[in-house]
Amino acid sequence: MKIAVMSCIHGNLAALEAVLKDIEEHSCEQIYCLGDLVGYGPFPNEVVNTIRQLKIPTVQGCWDEDIVEGLNACECSYPSLLAEKRGILAHEWTNNQITPENRQYLSQLPETLKIGNICFVHGSPQSNHEYLLAEMDAFTALERVLASEADVLFCGHTHIPYVRTLDSGQLEVKVSQPDSENNQFLSFTTPLKRIINVGSVGEPRHGRPNATYVIYDTFTEEFELREVAYNYQETCAAIIDVGLPPIFAWRLAKGLEYAEKAEDPTHICER
Repeated sequence: MKIAVMSCIHGNLAALEAVLKDIEEHSCEQIYCLGDLVGYGPFPNEVVNTIRQLKIPTVQGCWDEDIVEGLNACECSYPSLLAEKRGILAHEWTNNQITPENRQYLSQLPETLKIGNICFVHGSPQSNHEYLLAEMDAFTALERVLASEADVLFCGHTHIPYVRTLDSGQLEVKVSQPDSENNQFLSFTTPLKRIINVGSVGEPRHGRPNATYVIYDTFTEEFELREVAYNYQETCAAIIDVGLPPIFAWRLAKGLEYAEKAEDPTHICER
């Protein structure tokens, strides 16, 4: 079966509509979404309504969680105090815009979905706030896939698409017993595993404004990273019109994360 997997729409309706059109043109039989329907973008309700109307199976993203639970999760990924303040502004704006029905929908989203040997998460099987970066060491990456009890782990959250294949091999783990000099060594063989990060529909950070998603064939295990051009200027104008920080429009147009990446390297999260 040919499936489409997307993530991190972030209230960008124009990007979502472009991706849905591309998915239809490629005759995908099922769509899955890895969360972050809201946040940063100007059309949170329109995006959630579209996902609901199409009945797309969706896991809860970190922004979806925070809109429901309140901004109580640690966001140490903010590169500066200024960026953190703008993130809080975006949260407050989105929180005031979201309808009770859509808030209820977001609250009921599961943290993981499992279909056969495939697992869908937002960040990682441990937390939708954890980043599975492409440069993560192989043992940690493999542990995350094993934790999902799947062969293929789909994730988002980083906004940068990649595919990482973890070859089968022999692993040896040392288990230390408290108050004992006897260490137990356990070894096991793992089959080939794969992490597929689908990037972001609504706020890409791979250096271009184009939306990204993945088409995956569950029978052949072949995959295609798709990049879809759309009228991002429409979303940029809407960001400014609704009163969100203009820098959100800048970074969407550039396909970058933050303008002031190294502005305050001394910032330490105090939550």
